[in-house]
Amino acid sequence: MHQREAIFPANRHALYKEHGYSAAIRSGDLLFVSGQVGSREDGSPEPEFSLQVELAFKNLQATLAAANCTLDDIVDVTTFHTDPEHQFATIMQVKQKHFSAPPYPNWTAIGVNWLAGFDFEIKVIARIP
Repeated sequence: MHQREAIFPANRHALYKEHGYSAAIRSGDLLFVSGQVGSREDGSPEPEFSLQVELAFKNLQATLAAANCTLDDIVDVTTFHTDPEHQFATIMQVKQKHFSAPPYPNWTAIGVNWLAGFDFEIKVIARIP
């Protein structure tokens, strides 16, 4: 049986402590990354939507790096959107910057009505190299 190991990025934001969760859990050669949002270091949301999505990806990359992973190691993505119809074009622009060539990870997008003050969240599963 694999032991669980909590993973945190070097500059972990206030939300982990405030809400009592780990940025990611390593189990064997898999990394289960908690939902990453466009939060500043103090835990507050970035108000500009496109910058909030970019910051969510930056926070995701920092968490992946803490486990010696990159975006290329991601196999599964789930994103949560408060207004998918109006946000999708912006999200796709950011997504294409970070996942610009195949093979793309599988991706599930879910519309939600609440993300604790945020408008976008991304959670992933990655294989640790």
